Amino acid sequence: MAPLKGKRRQRLLLLAFFLPISGVFSFSELFFVKEPRDATVMRKESVILDCQARGEASIDVRWRRNGVKVVENERIYLLSNGSLFISEVESRRGDKSDEGCYQCLAQNKYGTILSQKAHLTIASMSSFALQPSSVVVAEGSVARFSCKISSHPPPIITWEFNRVTLPLSTDRITVLPSGVLQIQGVQRGDAGHYRCIATNIASRRRSTEAILTVTPAPGPILPQRPHIIAGPQNVSVSLHQSAILECLATGNPRPLISWSRADSKSIDVYNTKVLGNGNLIITDIKPQHGGVYMCRATTPGTRNFTVASANVTVLAPPSFVEWPESLTRPRAGTARFVCQAEGAPAPQITWFKNGEKVHSNGRIKMYHSKLVINQIILEDDAIYQCQAENELGSVLAMARLIVVMSEDRPSAPRNIRADTVSSSAILLAWDRPQYNSDKVIAYSVHYMKAEGLNNEEYQVVIGNDTTRYIIDDLEPARNYTFYVVAYMPMGASRMSDHVFQHTLEDVPLRAPELSLTSRSPTDIQVSWQPLPMKLSRGRVSSYRLSYRTSSESAVSQIELPGEKTQHLLENLQPDTIYLLRLVAATSVGWGEQSAWTSHRTPKASSAQVPLAPELYLEPLNCTTISARWHLAPRNSASVRGYRLFYHEESQLESAPLQLQASAHKHTIGGLDPRRKYHVKLLAYNAVGDGYQADQTISTPGCVSVRDRLVPPPPPPHNVQARTNSSSAVFLFWGRPAFTSSHALNYTVRCNPVGLQNASLVLYLQTGEQSLLVHDLEPNTKYEFAVRLHIDQLSSPWSPVVYQNTFPEAPTLPPSNIKVTLIEEDTALVSWKLTDEPNVAVTHYTILYASQNAWIAGEWQVLQREGSITMALLENLSPGQVYLVKVSASNNMGDGPFSDVVELTVRADLSSGHDAGLSHGSTHSTGFSDGFYHLDQKSMTGISVGVCIALTCIIICAFIIVCRGKNRKLSAVKTYGDGESTSAAAAIHVGPEGDVQMAEVTVPMMSQGHFIDAKNERNGTLSYLPGATVLTYEEELSPNHPATLQHLLGHPGDAEGSSNSEGSHETGDSGRFSHDDTELTNSGPNSRPPSLTEDDGGDFDHGGELLEKSPADLKLKESVEASCSHQEVQRSSRSELSV
Repeated sequence: MAPLKGKRRQRLLLLAFFLPISGVFSFSELFFVKEPRDATVMRKESVILDCQARGEASIDVRWRRNGVKVVENERIYLLSNGSLFISEVESRRGDKSDEGCYQCLAQNKYGTILSQKAHLTIASMSSFALQPSSVVVAEGSVARFSCKISSHPPPIITWEFNRVTLPLSTDRITVLPSGVLQIQGVQRGDAGHYRCIATNIASRRRSTEAILTVTPAPGPILPQRPHIIAGPQNVSVSLHQSAILECLATGNPRPLISWSRADSKSIDVYNTKVLGNGNLIITDIKPQHGGVYMCRATTPGTRNFTVASANVTVLAPPSFVEWPESLTRPRAGTARFVCQAEGAPAPQITWFKNGEKVHSNGRIKMYHSKLVINQIILEDDAIYQCQAENELGSVLAMARLIVVMSEDRPSAPRNIRADTVSSSAILLAWDRPQYNSDKVIAYSVHYMKAEGLNNEEYQVVIGNDTTRYIIDDLEPARNYTFYVVAYMPMGASRMSDHVFQHTLEDVPLRAPELSLTSRSPTDIQVSWQPLPMKLSRGRVSSYRLSYRTSSESAVSQIELPGEKTQHLLENLQPDTIYLLRLVAATSVGWGEQSAWTSHRTPKASSAQVPLAPELYLEPLNCTTISARWHLAPRNSASVRGYRLFYHEESQLESAPLQLQASAHKHTIGGLDPRRKYHVKLLAYNAVGDGYQADQTISTPGCVSVRDRLVPPPPPPHNVQARTNSSSAVFLFWGRPAFTSSHALNYTVRCNPVGLQNASLVLYLQTGEQSLLVHDLEPNTKYEFAVRLHIDQLSSPWSPVVYQNTFPEAPTLPPSNIKVTLIEEDTALVSWKLTDEPNVAVTHYTILYASQNAWIAGEWQVLQREGSITMALLENLSPGQVYLVKVSASNNMGDGPFSDVVELTVRADLSSGHDAGLSHGSTHSTGFSDGFYHLDQKSMTGISVGVCIALTCIIICAFIIVCRGKNRKLSAVKTYGDGESTSAAAAIHVGPEGDVQMAEVTVPMMSQGHFIDAKNERNGTLSYLPGATVLTYEEELSPNHPATLQHLLGHPGDAEGSSNSEGSHETGDSGRFSHDDTELTNSGPNSRPPSLTEDDGGDFDHGGELLEKSPADLKLKESVEASCSHQEVQRSSRSELSV
């Protein structure tokens, strides 16, 4: 029965400790479906930072900016889905600015998760950091100007020659996006003033002008070697951006430019193109594009060339290689989360618990990329996130720790005691728990070193039949800390109090390694390294150095204090072999002596031989030693080579290895583990062998297969992935090289790179050596790994392979298209990226045409790279209405075009006012001094104020008119019956005799039409009885102008009216002046020349046209009706004066 009980107890222990500790591979209690992204906006513009979480209700969402909680107010508040809305982005200094790093936190009953970081940046443009400089070049030579400016978003750089925009690229002129202007084959007509123009959505700046002076070419043009005047510069480029490598050379004849890589790899022809006469542009840059690029300028037909090189560093945001998995652990257990990420530069790993940063303490340790939680308590039940961050961004992965609890768990063990038994053993004793001690099935003893950080904790499990245990694998002369935990079938107690105890000292485990050299024929310099604590097993109090000659048995001994690490033996015999050994002692006693180490003193000769080199030995593994050396600076003897000797201790010396004089290191392989070796090195010259350096070293032990409990099978090898489509990848691999008759199964792990939700990791099973993985996201980089299973054993995961799915063609057009006229003939069109996260955009296509060209089907086409969201429309014709639309494209196809946006280019540009109106935007954008942005609220306020002012003026004017008419009507004779009849037809009197409607026609301008006060135009004025309606039916001839523009002749400035139709319908009502970033408002004399006071229009004091709203016209009609009613009462006849 006794053996049966013992087996049953062992099974219970295994059940208690291994069965409950099972991993949770996925959870869906809380996760993000939409996270905030980086955004660049205009000042006073609105922005939405997305944040949508899913999980078990209820979910509470909060926001942080720069780590501080965001406080809601009238301007900043949360939407119903958790997103953050900022109605007017502020850019004031300090905490009042909305710029910064935003994160949202989602919380429910399971814990809190933190979103990825999103940077909100306000569009801006600084002053020029580099202004173009004037140059003097000879005719036919090369001219170069450059400018540099910092802005968000990056600017479009153009150049002007004598205030006229230059084309971006011709046969002789090249404009680089980096702000460089190159002119090849300079001509006399190129002399003049050049300046750089930087434009983005926030501003437009002009540099100072630089003068190009062209001197006549010298008489006879002599051959000239090629010379690179502007070579490539080292550049760091983010993934999928563009790298620009400039190469501008001069010479006679004109040199040819070619590019190559220093590593002899071929240049990617699909993503690389040459701009101008030798500049290299790499688009959609990838990690394989990194390296050293060389520009070579060669004289045609000769071997004369010059080379310039630069290094391209590809920066990559962090992505996870291994992410944490959710775990279920019992109380007092241990949880280990692993998180590894890659990126350039290398990302930094930070751990969060429920959205708060995790700090190391006695229970929680962080080892590089691992998070280890010892002695788990209830408060450890939470959601943990691993954040990998570098300067390009951050990603997070999350996992949950579930702590299994039991309500009737025992109390903690009591009265824990520790007594030192020896230098390696401590006796630990304790009392049983006060409560539920009868349910205890086992105890676990935990101990670790008390000194130092991140010490590993050890655990020993014992039965419930004892409360004493001797820990006998400790290191001598060390302090340890202990605690005990009691276990029951469904849980564990709290940990007991900690107790500290130290082990006793012991004799040193072995002697130090010796290093021997001679400075003269009669001395030996003996040196050694202090023993590590693990070998000294206490504080070394003294050393004993013994030495003798090889031919004598008498031994000389010298005792040295424990602090010394070297000693010089003098008055020795030249050219004699000496044997030396060293032993160390602690307070307990002397340790084991080392074996005898031999050293020959140099010969007593006046010949100059090399001195002993300084030798350094280091074990690389259990069978290999690395030897490095260098000669002392004062060793001036000419060295022809080196001789290296080595042999195992107590073995005969073997023949030396002959090494060249240029050698300074050598690897010694094929050694035995756990052996001490004697290494000797000397240099020789023409005179003979030099002084030798002797040193001993021990090889470490190897981990043999016998040291492992069960060796795992090897993983699959040669894993490869090939993309099939935008949603499928074909995976195949090789079977490991081992023989087994058992069936093999494979598990394939698949997930997007940078995955944050561990529950979305895909695990697929197969018995074949290939698998087609379906239902993947387009244009997404996936990582795959494979492991095999045999005989209930699992191999490690294979090395990770990466593969991208093909992208899909864009299905949505770019959004928020804005067109702004910034010059008399130049417009800036901007747009926002398509809202399709898995669709890559390689380039944008901009189509624009005037209305006449559009009718003929003739569009002008511009293309911009996928990273650029702005373009300039140049050489626009005045007096035309242009139509603009944009589409996104990639290698898989073209997306749809956006809605057409109209741009009106006015013909009258002399006043320097707005020359264009674009229709199609949902709000207006105004540029003025400082580029103040007029939003919809501001425009509405201005419009209401103007309407109120106009109403007051109209009321006062008509009161004066009515009074004057009353005085005039008192002296007027009554008209005849015929006239009365016509007047009666014009006025309808109600049953009570009051006037239902009386309409006096006054000079006015309706939307798009003028009504002449004299009614001389070809039209009819009709009155509809019973309704207050004034209808003007116009009979137009075929050549009659039908629009306001034709009626006005030359159009005026729309900016003079704050509520003009163009300002409401276009996204850009302002424009830039020729002065540096300054705008001029409409002056008082900016009305159209075709509108004079004879036209009968209503003008303000400055002569500007005032447009009346329908409310103003109705008020005017009612006042006139009141005046007419007074006239009817005073006279026997009603009359309507027209």
